[in-house]
Amino acid sequence: MLSRAVRVRWRAAVPLLLACCLSCTGGGSGEGVPTPLRGAPAGAPGVGDPLFPQAGNGGYDVTHYGLGLSYDPASGRLTGTATVTATATTDLGRFDLDLAGLTVGRVTVDGRPATTARSGTELVVRPAARLTRGARFVTTVAYAGVPELLTDPDGSHEGWFRTDDGAVALGEPVGAMTWFPANNHPSDKAAYDITVSVPDGLNAVSNGELAGRTGSAGRTVFHWRTTEPMATYLATVAIGHFRITRSRTPAGLPLYVAVDPHSDDPRSAAALRHIPEILDWESGLFGRYPFASGGAIVAHLPSGQGGYALETQTRPVFPGDSGPPAVDTTTLVHELSHQWFGDSATPRSWPDIWLNEGFATYTEWLWQEHEGGSSVARSAADAFADPATWAFPPADPTPATLFDPPVYQRGALVLYELRRTLGATAFATLLRTWPAAHRYGNVSTADFTAFCGRLTTKDLTPLFATWLYGRTKPARL
Repeated sequence: MLSRAVRVRWRAAVPLLLACCLSCTGGGSGEGVPTPLRGAPAGAPGVGDPLFPQAGNGGYDVTHYGLGLSYDPASGRLTGTATVTATATTDLGRFDLDLAGLTVGRVTVDGRPATTARSGTELVVRPAARLTRGARFVTTVAYAGVPELLTDPDGSHEGWFRTDDGAVALGEPVGAMTWFPANNHPSDKAAYDITVSVPDGLNAVSNGELAGRTGSAGRTVFHWRTTEPMATYLATVAIGHFRITRSRTPAGLPLYVAVDPHSDDPRSAAALRHIPEILDWESGLFGRYPFASGGAIVAHLPSGQGGYALETQTRPVFPGDSGPPAVDTTTLVHELSHQWFGDSATPRSWPDIWLNEGFATYTEWLWQEHEGGSSVARSAADAFADPATWAFPPADPTPATLFDPPVYQRGALVLYELRRTLGATAFATLLRTWPAAHRYGNVSTADFTAFCGRLTTKDLTPLFATWLYGRTKPARL
């Protein structure tokens, strides 16, 4: 995501503080929280994330989401069936899925009806029979309703954005639960098959590759498949009258770009033509592109509800509601670099997000220098001089400051200091080997500092103590 310091996220007139668990409820098939089967511990209703402790759920690991969606733009109603394939990591008499709003109908586990209840944003499921540790199980949830937007602690919106002719789903950090039930935490990544039925004439764009397109009775069904693991916050669906462009990078990577006609201006079009060049340039720095396709979505969101770009996997979303140009080259560089840093190597917990944004911001600096603009040293000096950079250490945000300048600018300064300490050769090795070593996995700040330590005989403790963990601004850059 692009920093609010660059592209301000809209603040609601009366912000609703969301610390992940909203008070919203939806229809279910039971009252209260089911009692676990005797001898089988319940899956925890959260993974204990330091910033969003109720995000995600304990007791199982999802391997695949099969989402069958049908959307009516006129009413805003979404009808869905989610088939969630998972493995139990402990014996389970009950487990939770994250779901905000919407009305839940029939729920089955391994084909047998399950008892359910709603508790805030928790869909509590009790299967007909205990699930044993190591067992693979399939949960199917039928649901429907008009998805809602969530208001984050910083006042910005996320979730399911209704547009003039369709919708766009943006889910960082927890908005995915507004449109499908999930283990909604970046530590549990999975493959996806997403089918979307829309009225004829509309396109439905999602992550990964278009596996099929069929039509019947005035509707078109688009089937998108993502085989590489993806965090829930990186999943997206965009529905509307998009203009579609298909191409390839010089290296042969397939690209799929969807642009809302309302946001189709010459400057954005010129920027989007740089995608092949940018991806090949970033591949030269960071190693092989980690996914089977790339591209972008430029969406025209309702006035006052968008305003930020998001690195949705393989196909970043850019806002087309804030006036032309909807896309600029620097923003493209930032969001496309996230395909390595954040999408492939994904944070283990939300305080680790600086590993996404610090690398993406540093990549902006590299691109500007590459294009003959500001040098990396000049960009670092500007960030160092900005008082907002020093509000808190990069790895210590709050839910309300998750997208504030220290996560981005000071995160990039950590990398700038590493380059000066490690030297150009070792730092270039870091840029390639860090994402390669953690391809499709999860990473933490501790993982990163340990990894850097193995690239040098120098003691990096003072560097990290000052630039990553320190609470005061250093005397000089």
